Amino acid sequence: QVQLQESGGGSVQAGGSLRLSCVTSEYTYCMGWFRQAPGKEREGVAFMNTAVGTKSYTDSVQGRFTVSQDRDKRTLDLQMNGLKPEDTAMYYCAARRLGGYCFTSGPGTEYGKEYNYWGQGTQVTVSS
Repeated sequence: QVQLQESGGGSVQAGGSLRLSCVTSEYTYCMGWFRQAPGKEREGVAFMNTAVGTKSYTDSVQGRFTVSQDRDKRTLDLQMNGLKPEDTAMYYCAARRLGGYCFTSGPGTEYGKEYNYWGQGTQVTVSS
């Protein structure tokens, strides 16, 4: 059982930055960040193949968000710059042992791409 715990959420004005951190009990093949805004389906945001370091992002955050790992601290981090009101959501850290392409634009429950382990989430609110 992989245990994940997010931190770092908060409220910022548009254009600001936040850094989310996810402490993990172990690194798995794919790890990443999802988000869910009120009334919307959960969506994939940023992912990492932790073995080789490959990163992937959804189009709306490309160039603004950076996913990284810190093996000394045993974390998966998400640096978010140039935040926009539409980035407001609950952000979740997730992990899966299954190989293959880590990225998904969906909720992480698609057959063959399921993310099996989830954190409790951390709220990000961006005001205009």
